[in-house]
Amino acid sequence: MKEKLVIALGGNALQSGKDEPTAEAQLAVVRKTCKHIAEISENGYEIAVVHGNGPQVGRIVMASEAAKDVTPAMPFDVCGAMSQGYIGYHIQQCLKYALNKTNRNIPVVTVATQMIVEENDPAFQNPTKPIGPFYSEAEAKVLQEEKGYTMKEDAGRGWRRVVASPLPRKIVEIDAVKELWDHAIVITCGGGGIPVLERPDGSLEGTAAVIDKDFAAELLAEQVDADILMILTEVERVAINFNKPNQQDLEQISLAEAAQYMEEGHFAPGSMLPKVEAAMRFVRAFPQKRAIITSLDKAVEALEGKTGTVLTFN
Repeated sequence: MKEKLVIALGGNALQSGKDEPTAEAQLAVVRKTCKHIAEISENGYEIAVVHGNGPQVGRIVMASEAAKDVTPAMPFDVCGAMSQGYIGYHIQQCLKYALNKTNRNIPVVTVATQMIVEENDPAFQNPTKPIGPFYSEAEAKVLQEEKGYTMKEDAGRGWRRVVASPLPRKIVEIDAVKELWDHAIVITCGGGGIPVLERPDGSLEGTAAVIDKDFAAELLAEQVDADILMILTEVERVAINFNKPNQQDLEQISLAEAAQYMEEGHFAPGSMLPKVEAAMRFVRAFPQKRAIITSLDKAVEALEGKTGTVLTFN
């Protein structure tokens, strides 16, 4: 029986930090990304794909705000939906081509996915999710003063705008995803899902936030009863004492060890921390299953047990 795999794609799988952040440059990166995903499919896994949208949604918001004198600015949740649509379109196009090259005629479909969050989530009072481009400290201070943005330093890489990042509570379109599972590779919960609030009358209302895609992928993995949650990022393995002379890469860690390292502050917020937390949630919910954190180009090898960091219950 084929194993079910939910893949969470990090920002490096969508955009290169070396190139201009254009749609064309993104498409070129996504083509390479989809070759790896197609190879995973070829190895017999049933796949769903979740992607981030931090840089993209930030730029869409910037463009919308810059053009407000010409056309009304779009609400934040609508900008999130826009990013979900165009990133999904890129992955759909490139993954279908990569699959066809291996003679695998599998449909690929993007589901515009809403994610219910709670209005009283403390994240709304403490914005932490980086979006948009990187700035110098001086540029960040100007944006903070002129636009009222909340700006924070992002894991030693520069300063970025941060917005609320509430926890995902319910995938609105989960039944549709389950129906599609046996017939297609589904791209869902893009950007963590479009954040919505559920009102007493049952209606849904968009809200200004960006949900962490790793937590969204974990919730999806739970709900489709996935065998493996795979979180792809820029590094081959999770490390403690990262970027220090005594850096130690981790091959396999238990839930207890991960909790200890997290308490000791080894994982950067907005970077490795949510990935480890999401992996911990998954193995806590399914003690007999595993989560893998590794780099995109090592994904196939990690599934074969040759590399990556594997998080297990014990």
